[in-house]
Amino acid sequence: MLHLRRSKSFSFPLHLLNLSSLIISKPFLSAAVVTEEESIDSSILNPRNPVPETLEISSERRFLSGARVSGYRERDKHGFGHSRVYLFEICHDLAGKGRLKKLRRILRRIVEEKGSGSAPALCEILSNHFRKRDYNSLVWDMLANVYSRSEMVHDALFVLSKMNELNYKASISTYDSLLYNLRHTDMMLNVYDEILANGVSCSVYTYNILIDGLCKQRRLQDAISFFQGMKGKGFFPCIVTFNTLISGLCHAGFVNSAWSFLSMMIKYRLFPDRFSYNSLIHGLCVAGSVERALEICDHMERTGVKPDVVTYNIILDGFRLLGLMVESWKVFHRMLLKGVGPNLVTYTVLIAGHCQRGDIDEGLRMLEEMISQGFQLNIITFTVLLSSLCKRGRVDEAIRLLSKMESVCLDADLIVFCNLIHGYSKQGEVERAIQMYKVMCSKKIMPNSAAHGAILLGLCEKGMTLEARKHLDNLTESGFLVDVRLYNIMIDGYVKMGDIQNAIGLYKQIITTGVTPSIVTYNSLIYGLCKSGKLKEAKELLQTLELYGLVPNTITYTTLIDAHCAVENIDAIVGLLDEMDAKGVAPNVITYTVFIKRLCKKRMLQKSVKILKNMYTKGLVADQVTYNTIIQGFCEQRNMEMAFCLHDEMLRQNLEPSPITYNLLVNGLCINGNLEGAEKLLDTLLEGSVRLSRIAYITVIKAQCAKGNAHKAVVLFKKMVNTGFEISIKDYSAVINRLCKRCLVNDAMFFFNMMLSIGISPDWEMYAVILDAFRRKGDLSSVSKLYAKMIINGLLHK
Repeated sequence: MLHLRRSKSFSFPLHLLNLSSLIISKPFLSAAVVTEEESIDSSILNPRNPVPETLEISSERRFLSGARVSGYRERDKHGFGHSRVYLFEICHDLAGKGRLKKLRRILRRIVEEKGSGSAPALCEILSNHFRKRDYNSLVWDMLANVYSRSEMVHDALFVLSKMNELNYKASISTYDSLLYNLRHTDMMLNVYDEILANGVSCSVYTYNILIDGLCKQRRLQDAISFFQGMKGKGFFPCIVTFNTLISGLCHAGFVNSAWSFLSMMIKYRLFPDRFSYNSLIHGLCVAGSVERALEICDHMERTGVKPDVVTYNIILDGFRLLGLMVESWKVFHRMLLKGVGPNLVTYTVLIAGHCQRGDIDEGLRMLEEMISQGFQLNIITFTVLLSSLCKRGRVDEAIRLLSKMESVCLDADLIVFCNLIHGYSKQGEVERAIQMYKVMCSKKIMPNSAAHGAILLGLCEKGMTLEARKHLDNLTESGFLVDVRLYNIMIDGYVKMGDIQNAIGLYKQIITTGVTPSIVTYNSLIYGLCKSGKLKEAKELLQTLELYGLVPNTITYTTLIDAHCAVENIDAIVGLLDEMDAKGVAPNVITYTVFIKRLCKKRMLQKSVKILKNMYTKGLVADQVTYNTIIQGFCEQRNMEMAFCLHDEMLRQNLEPSPITYNLLVNGLCINGNLEGAEKLLDTLLEGSVRLSRIAYITVIKAQCAKGNAHKAVVLFKKMVNTGFEISIKDYSAVINRLCKRCLVNDAMFFFNMMLSIGISPDWEMYAVILDAFRRKGDLSSVSKLYAKMIINGLLHK
């Protein structure tokens, strides 16, 4: 009988991007091999020369109990000794009696003792001593079977190749076992071709294993072809066949096709089980159709299949992936109402959901609740929280959580240490990251490329390139297989420090050591050369990367375009854009924005608008930065009509103008002397609940002050204060300076006293401006009072 196995353990990914591996059990087809209790047909047994029963049993017992045959200490050239020949003698007698259970037991002990790679020697013993013995083919077949079931696939294949030379046929059970072990590889179909070539009849298990393997290899069309083929050969598909196809289609995202197989299953008078429905529900949840998954859950219950904790965990995780934690909790309460108890996976999914939305404290609270309820925790739940804490810079809390994890007898693994090292590195605490690295090594956990990368990144970000290079050189000298990612971190570190010479030197080193550079390597170097003004060398490097079969990407060209923008080489920019088009490299929004920025600086505004329109024809949606760049250009040219047209275009494209957009428009109106329009724009935006920046208000207030409209400036300033903006001394200083220049010193004093009333102390420069204004006005009394205030505030000595 074909069984479905559920995996009892599972591995946890670094960022917990998908919890499906924790939630849904996957079908594993057990190899359909000869069972322990089976026997062979008595008509093919040869009763001649039987071994006495007492000798057979006593010899077998001695071997199976672990005792070695003492009379055969001398070893032959194979290193096995004559005891193996004697044991194969027993195997042949057991085969003759049809006692296959005991035969397999002896062969298994021989195989386990000698281990992987022992097939050639064992085959030679069988060839030299037993070629003319009855039932020799059965012993060979059983040996291949035992190797396969012990997952020594190469040994099993070797035995089968020798059997072909001797014209012995392997049984379908042996082939089935081998197919199962090779189901993740292309060799599976080669074995199937051999089955057909040898005329061995397939079983329904054979097709189930083939279909399962093809699904795992994502060769779904081939899997469906085998399904149709088994029907054509008279094999009746079983529920395992359908479940395998449904699961494979769902994992590949073809949920509708999977649903059609569920319907077909019913036509075959096979009733879908919990696994059938769980596979469909999982597929729907991964596709984001969680509501439909809930409908399937209801359908299960109506057909008499009760959803289990796996079912609910899948749906919980589906809502988590969508960020709908409220819905996840509704599913949790539904579980409880249905009498389904949550398990460790349930709580881990909920904790992951809260961490995903930034509510780590709720996740920590749930962990405490799990501990208090006596849950047998595993490292995955802790890793979810540790990873989230480290990402948000709460590394000290992560260390405390690590202590708690160790207190419940869970040891930190590589993933935990990598998270902590990354956390410290991101905070710039490289010394603590290195300390954590040493702790990991002391626990005999070998650091991987990610751990070394975190150390290098931390050192480079602190500008400690000498220390980073020393760490990298130590890795290479110790024999660690340094991948290109580590070299890229080091090269990028040099580039950011402006050390292009060492960056190029390291690049040449990795070429000589046989490490193939990646596009990231070249992008860093091209950026460094452009930053150093070496545009010719950067262009030459662009041609070099193609020798390694690499294609320049958008970042490569955008870097070069930006560099040519800086030297105002428009022809070179156009050439690079044409080259991108010829090579099928699509420019992105940043590429166009860089070019538009340069055009605006050259006052080529109409051309920049044309480029903007060209973006939309290529399916690119411009962002606020792109629009703001062009709006600023038109404002500087005092073409406010065109600036507002672009603002309206943003709204038509469903792009919300940013506070910077309105700052530019307000400033443009003020520059053009249209203060009334600027105030009207501010009022309109406030009525529409648009959040303005403080700069927009200050711009209009300063303009009103410059015009001598002190009253309007006061009104706007109060409105800004009431809006809730935090006003700084610089804001007061800007207004007071302009009023004093207009000799509106009394109005300046109004703002001066307002500033004092909210606890902001004026500096010496502000006093000086007001004193000068009073002197010019001839108000010496006010000058004396201000001097007195300055002395009191410690700004002047008596």
